[in-house]
Amino acid sequence: MVMDMTTGSPIRRILRFFIPVMLGNLLQQFYSMADSAIVSRTLGINAFAGVTATGALNFLILGFALGICSGFAIPVSQEFGAGNHSAMRRCFANALYTAGVIAVAIGSATSLLSGTILRLIGTPEDILPYSLAYIRVIFAGIPATMLYNLLAGVMRAVGDGRTPLYMLIISTILNVVFDLAFIIVFHMGIAGAAYATILSQLISGLLCAIVIRRKFSILQISGDEWQYDFASCKRLLGIGLPMGLQFSITAIGSTIIQSAVNSLGSQAVAAIGTGARVQFVFTTPLEAIGVTMATYCGQNLGARRIDRVRTGVRQITIVMLIYCICAFALELLVGRYIALLFVDAAETLILGRATLYLSIVIAMSPLLAIVLIYRNAIQGVGYSRVAMIAGLMELIGRAFVAWVLVGLFDYTGACFANPIAWFCADIFLVPAYFVIIRKLERENNAKSQTN
Repeated sequence: MVMDMTTGSPIRRILRFFIPVMLGNLLQQFYSMADSAIVSRTLGINAFAGVTATGALNFLILGFALGICSGFAIPVSQEFGAGNHSAMRRCFANALYTAGVIAVAIGSATSLLSGTILRLIGTPEDILPYSLAYIRVIFAGIPATMLYNLLAGVMRAVGDGRTPLYMLIISTILNVVFDLAFIIVFHMGIAGAAYATILSQLISGLLCAIVIRRKFSILQISGDEWQYDFASCKRLLGIGLPMGLQFSITAIGSTIIQSAVNSLGSQAVAAIGTGARVQFVFTTPLEAIGVTMATYCGQNLGARRIDRVRTGVRQITIVMLIYCICAFALELLVGRYIALLFVDAAETLILGRATLYLSIVIAMSPLLAIVLIYRNAIQGVGYSRVAMIAGLMELIGRAFVAWVLVGLFDYTGACFANPIAWFCADIFLVPAYFVIIRKLERENNAKSQTN
């Protein structure tokens, strides 16, 4: 179950870890799509648009929380790579304490303020009740969401991508069952979809805790490893907070775009939402390689194998660029048919707009591949604050689209929000990565000469 990524062929280790992570991400997209399809088909297009309109806000809040969970896993991977297992478990214990406090604070505040925030971003009045009913439950359930993601992140940090996948399979099945039960049988409306998501995540998180307790001897915390440690918490927050903020900065840009799209009406909201959900099917492997590279680079930093970091990043970049070409060809063939899961064929305007959005975004997906590989590599070697600047660059790109291109080109301008944001991030991330790697190599050489 545990995988040491500091030895063996870099690309083989990366791909071996990547495959279950990718399958897990695809399952997450599947149950997100299942939510949306069930809502659209049973509650109507306005209910679907209501869920869609919460996307940027959802990403803003949950992105911060999940970014923190991802960041907390990086010191665990670094200590695992260095062979310091007691320090690794101390990091794990303090991650549990810190994440618990953050989860309760964020969940309480955002669930209370969700209505105010939705109005501030200009959610159309005809879908506002649906948006509010859905997002309030999602935010109240943030502790359950963080529980699963933190425990899954820790398991991945020690090289196990399979167990989180198994938990997600269970969660996905439960989510679909709960969706059907809460919406169709118990008539809970759009809130039922949110309750289904939170309950399935809670169960998967509890299952992760049981598996760690029974199967992962290397993560069995004991004795003074359970004690609160200020130095460990400072280290965790030093990596986790910038990662959370980076997600949130990106989400602020998405919220600005969402506000601009909201001004175009509920049909534009539904079209962007449909296109985005289909997009995730094609870009999920890119998201998965980001998670993989954070773990890979973290372990190899701990082992002081900077040469393997450089080799792994180079090799996986080539593989992912080839994938992007194949994904675009596949999208041209089947993208429109996947969109029909969410939109009836009679909704020709929404369907046509969604297809336009999808074609533009997938054609530009190599820009996203570079963002995810280089940003996560930088975070994996401990430079989360540098990676956060890439989020600011994305924010600038999305603000430009919202305030300039949408005004000039209407809906078509909004379709270029993500590609322009990715390009802005890339022009910072790529040079920053090479500067950091050269710095780490110099430090490594200096330590070797001293020893």
